[in-house]
Amino acid sequence: MDHFQYRSGEMFAEEVPISRLADDVGTPFYCYSTATLKRHYRVFADALNGLDASICYAVKANSNIAVIAALARLGAGADVVSIGEMKRALVAGVPAANILFSGVGKTEDEMASALKAGVLQINVESAPELETLSTVASSLGIDANVAIRVNPDVDALTHEKISTGKSENKFGVDWPEVPGVYARAAALPGINVTGVAVHIGSQLLDLDPFRQAYGMVVDLVRTLRADGHRIEHLDLGGGLGIPYDNEQPPSPKEYGTMVKEVVGDLDCKIFFEPGRLIAGNAGILVTRVVRVKKGTARTFIIVDAAMNDLVRPTLYNAHHAIVPVNEAPDGAKLTEVEVVGPICETGDTFGRQFLPEPGEGDLLAIRTAGAYGAVMASAYNTRALVPEVMVNGADASVIRDRISVDDMLSRESLPDWLSDDEEARGQEQKEAGD
Repeated sequence: MDHFQYRSGEMFAEEVPISRLADDVGTPFYCYSTATLKRHYRVFADALNGLDASICYAVKANSNIAVIAALARLGAGADVVSIGEMKRALVAGVPAANILFSGVGKTEDEMASALKAGVLQINVESAPELETLSTVASSLGIDANVAIRVNPDVDALTHEKISTGKSENKFGVDWPEVPGVYARAAALPGINVTGVAVHIGSQLLDLDPFRQAYGMVVDLVRTLRADGHRIEHLDLGGGLGIPYDNEQPPSPKEYGTMVKEVVGDLDCKIFFEPGRLIAGNAGILVTRVVRVKKGTARTFIIVDAAMNDLVRPTLYNAHHAIVPVNEAPDGAKLTEVEVVGPICETGDTFGRQFLPEPGEGDLLAIRTAGAYGAVMASAYNTRALVPEVMVNGADASVIRDRISVDDMLSRESLPDWLSDDEEARGQEQKEAGD
């Protein structure tokens, strides 16, 4: 369930009409519902009742500090994969002691910053990273709390670009190497290994891969404890899917029941890292029709949003439902159209769908855009970065201003040799004459 619903034929975000936001902010823009964020968090938290569990929101899904802050006030921690994301979480009010630091390419500077901040745990993804972390931690006189991220070689049955738990993926320590890495960790200075971490992918629509991976981790924890390692934390990652089209993913309750069955008697503090599950359906991308182009092969609805604003359809062939902001009357004729942006790429498309054919100036809402939308946006074609708006009941606030072309150009400069400065040109001419 989300809080983007029609009232008297017009879409509202909670108590705020989308058309009013479009008039105030301009299009395109992202709109997030606080009520939906909170509801999704609570539904997931309720599904974990009975477990010693903490929810660390995956900041990469939507890193706006207002989104993070709304969840932090419900008790969420944060899973971060860069120092930038860590800083966002801290600014949003997440205590460092509730932050998990993940990622395969942590630099020495990032490690040092995370340790100085006092993050809860660093998830180590390789033997070389472990050695580097030991050196950094020792130089600071700090013991790094560590979980080793393991790669169980389990197929998550998801898109290949968001599968992270197979042996050919870059993430985690390969399963045969895990015991040796734990043994090495126990001998290194500055390293305090207390956990095991696993994350096999995103947008999973079946519980079986989770069950398989978690079962392997349970056996691993028992083996590690028998070898003398103190394993107190279990990081089970995220990845539970959401409906974009007609998918029927397991519910959080079904997921929670499975987790309790598999790991419930392990006597571990368990961390979960949901991102898309919480933010996905809590956001829409609002765009305006620029024109309708009737081609010989199909009808194109050209809008002012583009793949630089929402790259998922282009990058993953992902489906996002597209609906008119002003609801079509019952019985309105539906036409198959392709909704496309203005970027100079054939891939700049939001997909083919059956819609009541919109006209120039009409508003469309691209649904389920709260995760991996604004956070993955770019300035390709020198397009302004769209603003983000959050609503809470009848209140609305711009939580990121539009980053204009002038803003971008102000951060660029010409080198001296391309300057229009008279003195510089004269010097160039003199040097050329010599």
